[in-house]
Amino acid sequence: MDTNSEQADSQFHNAVRADSQFGNLASDSFIAIVGGSLVGPAQALLLQQAGFTNVHVYEASPSAVSQAGGVVGVDHATLGVLDSLGIDRAEYVPFESERIVSIKVADRRESGRVQTWYPGRNTTWTLLHGSLVRRLPVGTFHTGKRVTGLSSDELDRAMLSFADGEEVTPDLVVFADGRRSFGRRVLDPHRQLRYAGYVAHRGLLVGGPEDGVFDYVRLVSDGMQFGAFPVLLPDGRMGLDWEFNLNTPSDLFSEQFGRNPTVRTYVLPHQISEAARQEVDIAAKRLLPADTAELIERTTTRTAAPIVDIAPPEWMVARIGGRPVVMEGDALAPVHPLTARGLNNGIVQADGLALALVQHHRYGANLDAALGGWQARFLPQVIADVQRGPLLARKIGLGQ
Repeated sequence: MDTNSEQADSQFHNAVRADSQFGNLASDSFIAIVGGSLVGPAQALLLQQAGFTNVHVYEASPSAVSQAGGVVGVDHATLGVLDSLGIDRAEYVPFESERIVSIKVADRRESGRVQTWYPGRNTTWTLLHGSLVRRLPVGTFHTGKRVTGLSSDELDRAMLSFADGEEVTPDLVVFADGRRSFGRRVLDPHRQLRYAGYVAHRGLLVGGPEDGVFDYVRLVSDGMQFGAFPVLLPDGRMGLDWEFNLNTPSDLFSEQFGRNPTVRTYVLPHQISEAARQEVDIAAKRLLPADTAELIERTTTRTAAPIVDIAPPEWMVARIGGRPVVMEGDALAPVHPLTARGLNNGIVQADGLALALVQHHRYGANLDAALGGWQARFLPQVIADVQRGPLLARKIGLGQ
């Protein structure tokens, strides 16, 4: 048995052999999902479809509308989960291309290209988020609800505290609150984020590709990767979404964005400094073909995401008082975007959790066993992806 499987198997048996059992969940048990990006709303819909009627999503930001969102790869397994929720693929996949055109760049010129196929489709955060949130029942998606505490009350119930003073006592807590997860910081504090040494600079340029080609195009040279894909904007206009991965010292990131890269893990458009913009434009003129560098220079709407590493997780299921608490997606373990596994891990984990809980509340399966089996199934994949990300980055000279 490999190390990853041994680790997951050990955690599975620990969950089953716990001295105090979690008890039971009923169809009306209160399930609180922390995090309203993509995985959280998907988890809520999957649980509601599974027969749970008291599911609520708590999002820290004051609005459910994205201020920025890039291209997201959705693999076949994730597409299948979204299909099972009855989401029309045309809502979030406006362009059906599966082709990836990888171009090797040397001295700002093409030196070779390879065409491959992505086993899935591309969408944007904005389109997919809208498709998910629109389907949530009224009153179940709560914005401006920043979690500030996780504890147990005098009745041994898990208790979530919010910045606005509200407290709730769910029967199950699901943390799907992203890279700086509150749940991970409280439940697994030794796993701190570490800056990986490079930044994904992103931009959205209004206007589609002039040649009418809708493939994902990737340009690669030592220490750089650039990718671009056409997108459909919410107002119906065409756009071009690009991502420019560049090595960036930690002190330079802090200087340009006002925080270190493990604190400011996402830089919104209004936080992009002029110095950061100029740095990206200069790098583009040094590394990319002239037409691509000009495209970047013309882009006014930009964001940035420093890439982070983390130690592999050892578990997905914890206990607060007598109640289960689970982590999934980036809350469990953020992975390098180069793996194309961030969203996909989160969605299939969410689907697996819903299936495990169906076995419990509909067919009487032991809750500890159901959650332990869920963990044993998905933990090895997460561990592998956490370890694979830095290796992929080093292959193209990115990172520390």
